[in-house]
Parts: sequence; C-alpha cells; structure tokens
Amino acid sequence: MNRLLLDTHTLIWFVSNDANLPISTKEKIESAETVFFSIASLWEMAIKLNIGKLSLSGLFEDIEPQVIAAGMTILPITFTDTIQFRYLPLHHRDPFDRILVAQAMNHRLVLVSRDSAFDAYSITRIWL
Repeated sequence: MNRLLLDTHTLIWFVSNDANLPISTKEKIESAETVFFSIASLWEMAIKLNIGKLSLSGLFEDIEPQVIAAGMTILPITFTDTIQFRYLPLHHRDPFDRILVAQAMNHRLVLVSRDSAFDAYSITRIWL
C-alpha cells in the first residue's frame, strides 16, 4: 500500500488539514512511497466551485503549491484509463469517481476514500 490515489474529498481535507480526515489516514498518506491525485479531482473541484456546490477553506489556486510541497504527483487521464472507464460496471454512477476507479485499476493504486461504494470494484480502498 505504498502507492496511493486520493479521492477528491481526501485531497481537499488533506491540503486543508481538515478534521474530517482521520489522523491515521493522514499519517498513511504522509508515509506513503508515492501519493497521486487525479487531474479529474481538480476538474471536479473547479466545476463544483463554479456552480456553488463546493466551498474551500482556502483558495483553489493555492492547492497546486500545497500538493507540490507535500510531494504529491498529478495523475493525468490516459486513453487507457478511458477504455477502462468505458467497461466498468455501473456500481458507481458518478463519472469523477468512476475515472478514479479506472485509474486505480490501471496504475495499481490504492484508493484513499471514505466512500464504501468503491468496494464494489476490484480495487483496494483504505480509510483508517
């Protein structure tokens, strides 16, 4: 479990040091070999901020320097990810979450999320 992919809420809570992120999960992220966040999460955040469905404790623009300082790596969406996405069963209807599943599968990443709906897919999810 040294290669992690953060769900959008996990990324937000991590960079904002939000109490909703369990301390043990935060420690797991901080001690991981590699931590990824998907470009899809940034896109989801930008959309939800734009339509008023999300508010952040800081500026959206401040996320980039925070993730760089934390040593995280942005994960682009590849064509292979979209192929995987296309054939995923519809256990989860949210397209942003489904692309995270596809990326976790294709890149052999452990998804860090409190959303148990991910457990219907053949990926590993942690929330400590």
